[in-house]
Amino acid sequence: MISVQRGDMRYEGKAKRVYAVDRPDAYLVEFKDDATAFNGEKKGTIAQKGVVNNRLSAAMFTLLAAHGVETHYLETVSDREMLVRAVSIIPIEVVARNVVAGTLAKRLGLAEGTELARTVVEFYLKDDALGDPLINRSHALALGLATRPQLDELEARALRINEILKEHLLARGLLLIDFKLEFGLARDGRLILADEISPDTCRLWDAVTRDKLDKDRFRRDLGGVEEAYQEVARRLLP
Repeated sequence: MISVQRGDMRYEGKAKRVYAVDRPDAYLVEFKDDATAFNGEKKGTIAQKGVVNNRLSAAMFTLLAAHGVETHYLETVSDREMLVRAVSIIPIEVVARNVVAGTLAKRLGLAEGTELARTVVEFYLKDDALGDPLINRSHALALGLATRPQLDELEARALRINEILKEHLLARGLLLIDFKLEFGLARDGRLILADEISPDTCRLWDAVTRDKLDKDRFRRDLGGVEEAYQEVARRLLP
């Protein structure tokens, strides 16, 4: 682990804090134990969540980089902190769905757990005040959120990442039900994967029992939240 000089806090979200560091091309991201659901209406704490999410995100970013997917991850700084490349976040959350769950079940009237004939990629406006609403490509273009080529690339990247993660997770007894991605633009305009990959941003089920091993345990008051996060870490971390 490296040593960096933490500067002023630049941003605090529901799960992370972002700090300036002693180099202009990077930020320090600190993962918190805070947990929220339903756009912040439900709040709580999951013990050691920040540690698990930091370590898992670093591992997943490293895996993706080995498959040619460029990410903002640079180095792990501590159990809860990573150094990341500075990017301008595109205000679109990209969601890839392999199995019906959560809001998709409600919107389409399908039973949770129904396997989709093909992966569904959705775009959501990244705006907490509006509840991160579902948008289509026309909305994104009309609002100036991204260009047509960028939208094409966001979808293509999501599908590529999905294939890599699905295979990796299944080999460790986990089903990748759905997940959220965020991307940013580097100073030279390159599109780079950012944010995190963790049980906060992925629905993960045990491949045999189909037990939920993600933040749905917190959302739905299922209990065993800390144990679920630790189980995912046990399976995915060396």
